[in-house]
Amino acid sequence: MPDAETTFQLTRGMALAAAVVLALALERLRPHERLRPAWSTNVGLWVVDTLVVAVVCGACGWVVAAWAADRGLGLFAWLGAGPWAAGAAGILGLDIVSYLWHRANHQVPLLWRFHQVHHGDESFHFTTALRFHPGELLLALPVRLAAIVLLGVPPAGVLLFEIVFGVANLLEHGNFDLPRRLEPAVRRLFITPALHRGHHTADWHELNTNFGTVFSFWDRLGGTFRAGDAGRRVTTGLPDWSGPQAPSLSESLRLPFQRRAPRSA
Repeated sequence: MPDAETTFQLTRGMALAAAVVLALALERLRPHERLRPAWSTNVGLWVVDTLVVAVVCGACGWVVAAWAADRGLGLFAWLGAGPWAAGAAGILGLDIVSYLWHRANHQVPLLWRFHQVHHGDESFHFTTALRFHPGELLLALPVRLAAIVLLGVPPAGVLLFEIVFGVANLLEHGNFDLPRRLEPAVRRLFITPALHRGHHTADWHELNTNFGTVFSFWDRLGGTFRAGDAGRRVTTGLPDWSGPQAPSLSESLRLPFQRRAPRSA
């Protein structure tokens, strides 16, 4: 019988696989535009990231949450919140931490050096959600683990957040449009592909908006929300990239260490 950590990984993996199938279906049924996705670069980075995280961390979010829960650590434990309340509040808490961390990645030059790899994709497609430099993930890891301990998110809450966050991340990068009547209602609460597509424009001003991953109200509260026209075509990619095409896999891995002046918000 698999242990809790293995179950955590399997459950998260199945949820993300289902999200990939859904994204593929929506991109075929309601495509925003015709694209040539950077499959080799995006999937290649995902393979590298998966190997690095497996070696360094594995299911450490679950492990750290269980360790903190056994010791009664964190805000939710101090408030005496039950597991369901702590799990639900954990999603909100970890999502606002993600929002703030994302903003920091655009404002702190060192962090932007790694985060710019994600913005290097010139074809906004669900595989863009896989396009992260392993250095960015390693920098984000202690922030995520510290938030889990300080908030006291229970292990089940961490699993639920990982699923919600992962599914939202894949779908909001999708090359599809929601029905026009549905888009305004959904974006009141959640980040939609149209909102996040604006975040990936090759324009410094708009690139520094719509930082949310799951919920859109953090951007509204933080003054970084930008609605934009849901159906408009935008040019995506790095504003200061001068190459003839988007960075390749090898170029993406080298990009943070090149002497390029990153632009912060």
